[in-house]
Amino acid sequence: MASKPELSLRYYGDPVLRKKAAPVVTFDSDFALFVEAMFDCMHREKGVGLAAPQVGRSERVFVVDVEDDYGHTRRAFVNPVIRERDGIMTGEEGCLSIPGIREDVKRSERVVVEARDERGEPFTLVAQGFLARAVQHELDHLDGILFVDRLSPIKRKLVEARLKRFKAPVSGHPLGAEGLEPSF
Repeated sequence: MASKPELSLRYYGDPVLRKKAAPVVTFDSDFALFVEAMFDCMHREKGVGLAAPQVGRSERVFVVDVEDDYGHTRRAFVNPVIRERDGIMTGEEGCLSIPGIREDVKRSERVVVEARDERGEPFTLVAQGFLARAVQHELDHLDGILFVDRLSPIKRKLVEARLKRFKAPVSGHPLGAEGLEPSF
């Protein structure tokens, strides 16, 4: 039997983060172990969401573990598609792959997403608030889009200088995980 892989984050500048991910076609025990390893990596890095490209695998899968006013959701989303969007909200986002940068991003307040779980079973989820934000952020990763791409032109210009100086951490989080807001 295969063992759970040890995953590490990929950071801004890594080409895998800009690539459109391929659909998942095989739902086997190795894939289930990969999904569990994604949860482990996300929790280790103090995140609330993590997409496969962020750990170097260009496949359409992400995980979230979100607790908000609407409840607690710990779930894998495989080959997800947003079918409906309603409302607009603006809120601060960060990203495990771009540590140290946080900015306000506009997102839909409510989304209806269809996906499969790690076993290949289909499901539909209505997400609102912070969970909706997390789902949209992670789905963007599967299309090679980073949250900084969603900033207004003025904000983007201000952030670009910091992005040009960005260097991936050699080991662990460059700023330390203590006291940071949850990131995707």
